[in-house]
Amino acid sequence: MSAAAMAGAAAYRTAFLKMLAGAALISTTSIFVRYAHVAPTVSAFYRLAFGGAMLAALLIVRGEWRAWNWRDAAWLVVPALAFAVDLTIWHRSIHYVGPGLATLIANFQVFVMALAGVVLHREKLGWRFASGLALSIFGLWLIVGRGWAALSDDYRLGVLFGVLSGIAYAVYMLTQRRAQLRRPALTPQRALCGVTLICAAMLAVSVVVEGQSFAIPDVQSWAALLALAFVGQVLGWVLISQAMPALPASLVGLLLLLQPALSFVLDVILFARPTAAADWIGLVLSLLGIFVASQRSRG
Repeated sequence: MSAAAMAGAAAYRTAFLKMLAGAALISTTSIFVRYAHVAPTVSAFYRLAFGGAMLAALLIVRGEWRAWNWRDAAWLVVPALAFAVDLTIWHRSIHYVGPGLATLIANFQVFVMALAGVVLHREKLGWRFASGLALSIFGLWLIVGRGWAALSDDYRLGVLFGVLSGIAYAVYMLTQRRAQLRRPALTPQRALCGVTLICAAMLAVSVVVEGQSFAIPDVQSWAALLALAFVGQVLGWVLISQAMPALPASLVGLLLLLQPALSFVLDVILFARPTAAADWIGLVLSLLGIFVASQRSRG
């Protein structure tokens, strides 16, 4: 094997490991939300406030810090608002239905992204999208649909919040991408840092309006919130953003499914989530459907 081929293979392995590690790391974010003894909006605020400070420090250390002008900031307001809505309702979903199911449902944003492609870019949806959607809906029905009538109002509200969170996250992804295309100065790291800080300011207002306290009550909450920021908002996504350009889209989609899969497993292990065989089958079918549909939406 030539030196160039060996270097290429090494770069591919490094990217694969970074993507694997990034996906595994972000799967823990919902777990940290459960471990923090604060309200959902408060945990979302600290995720972004701590995470924004960490991202800014990273940019400074790497010599990439540059203040945003008002045009850059204006392009980031809409994605920041969508992300604020996403986190606010997703954190509530985590409290109502648990980390695993909340994360799985939020990943249905793949279907929203595909439908947005039809509306915005006149893309065509074929059998892959239809079959993926059918598989995912059937899988979700196996998990929550069979006993829907017997579920509590809070649990059903948590499922709804998970769906709305997926929609809000899709809006965030679409508007963030548009901002970066229109403003080349907004590199992925600068855009992520800017959105994080703007979103933190929005959530601070939400905390005040809701009448919640910014107080962090105990050591466990401090540890959970700092880990939520570092793992979920910084390290995990830095690794993923570095790995994505070097890997095939199909492999990226497959590895990113580690997030909902591991979140579900961690929910069962750490919080004793009642899980029958039908739930595991539903999880596999939902993940398979998301993967199939994501490949169609990427193509």
